[in-house]
Amino acid sequence: MVDALKRNHEFVRRSGPVVLVIMDGVGFGKYADGDAFLKAYTPELDNLMQTCPFTKLKAHGLAVGMPSNADMGNSEVGHNAIGCGRVFSQGAKLVEDAIETGKMFDGETWKKAVANVKDNNSTMHFIGLFSDGNVHSNIRHLKAMIADAQKEGVTTIRIHTLLDGRDVSETSALDYVDPFEDFLKALNREGVDYRIASGGGRMQITMDRYGANWDMVRKGWEIHILGKGDYYKNAHDAIVDLRDKSGAIDQDLPAFVISDDGSNPIGSVEDGDSVIFFNFRGDRALEITAAFEEGDEFDHFDRVRVPKVFYAGMMEYDGDLHVPKNYLVNPPEIDRTMGEFLCASGEKQLAISETQKFGHVTYFFNGNRLGKFDEKLEDYVEIRSDVVPFEQRPWMKAAEITDKVADAIENADYGMIRLNLANGDMVGHTGDFQAVLVAMGTVDLCIKRIHKAVEKAGGIMVISADHGNSDDMLEHNKKTGEILVDNETGLNRRKTSHSLNPVPCIIFDPESKGEYKHELKSGLGISSLAATCIELLGYEAPEGYDPSVLQFK
Repeated sequence: MVDALKRNHEFVRRSGPVVLVIMDGVGFGKYADGDAFLKAYTPELDNLMQTCPFTKLKAHGLAVGMPSNADMGNSEVGHNAIGCGRVFSQGAKLVEDAIETGKMFDGETWKKAVANVKDNNSTMHFIGLFSDGNVHSNIRHLKAMIADAQKEGVTTIRIHTLLDGRDVSETSALDYVDPFEDFLKALNREGVDYRIASGGGRMQITMDRYGANWDMVRKGWEIHILGKGDYYKNAHDAIVDLRDKSGAIDQDLPAFVISDDGSNPIGSVEDGDSVIFFNFRGDRALEITAAFEEGDEFDHFDRVRVPKVFYAGMMEYDGDLHVPKNYLVNPPEIDRTMGEFLCASGEKQLAISETQKFGHVTYFFNGNRLGKFDEKLEDYVEIRSDVVPFEQRPWMKAAEITDKVADAIENADYGMIRLNLANGDMVGHTGDFQAVLVAMGTVDLCIKRIHKAVEKAGGIMVISADHGNSDDMLEHNKKTGEILVDNETGLNRRKTSHSLNPVPCIIFDPESKGEYKHELKSGLGISSLAATCIELLGYEAPEGYDPSVLQFK
């Protein structure tokens, strides 16, 4: 347990709480065309940025622990950085380091997975997000594992592809599948059989999170494990045909199973096989992991049969529950988080969001820690998300979250409140520009209500984001800035992934006594939000934390 924070006796603590509003997926775009945050009607945010202390923060690349500044941020690493006040090397970088040094392949888990299939003359399966988006996975990691498996003498491999179109271009599946088929073809020879066995859109099968829609996992189980679904000769033909029939972008493409004879799957999972889920990010890996690892107590859907396999994840997805039992790369060891310090200091806290981001304001915010630091001092509130396409409900549950936050402020229940408004990110991922305009208008209305409640209570509101998304809704030529056009449809190419753009940091402090300058520090990352909130609560930031944005006089 950490020590209590030291008081800053030169700072006059406000009468109300500090409220940290995380606008998920909201940044400042590089291009006006496609920037839905810029184009949306947001008079409240416009006014706050003009009248309050304001700066921009980095939310991608090295500033959030990713391998390079070419890597976008995401909600997981963003909330890690915000909650722990420092930058830790994150999943993508940890995996790349483990592969480059050979540490992964020298590890006990990898050796067990390989030995299992060699001893049983069985199949090694890889399931995961099939792109180089570097948010949940990277296809380079998959290729490295397949190459090493061949060196180790593994003769049969099946790959189960979760098509992306969310962290990469929305219809880019064949840009990954076709070269990958060539990669496998170069490895195949007499006695070696490596093939894609199944697939489907990531928002259709397997990758549910926070228990929002277990039926996605059921469908994935049937496709990957049971080999039950629509049969196709190969993944290329499946994607072309299903895209033509459904009109869906990659993340929403219906699932498929590969079969040579139209009757039998080539890659169902059987007793004695090894299965590796190669996503490194945990939130969308936990449910399929539970389906493999939990026994008779599993009750989310009928698994029909549960093959006896050696199962491993890329990383430990839950450090408290130690899930999965076997994993290839150790996760970052994050300690001394803001929530833990505030509990040690006796501060009562509220964390609230809807289902889609609930784990982010709790688990990830607390340094990948499940549960509370102090049951008496912390309240976690989850508003259940709608199970519908987000472009059909772009307002999501922002109003319900705001209702509870406004009540909590009025009732003076907490010293610190943190909330996530998921609209900019979840609706941004749909690529529907009109829906994102509504989403951002919703967020603005909710911030207006929180603003009034904070002002009445004499508190402080800090507004920021975990990464960009809604600010970058069209694909642009990186050299010229020109909007890219789809050759088939003649329409502008939509962008559904996160951006590399900076995010806002606004401080609304109506009872300010002039302790700090109106001008906030520049050039910092979102990890500086922890020290900022701690200082606004009247404490000194812990040693080793990244500096706050405040410039005290």
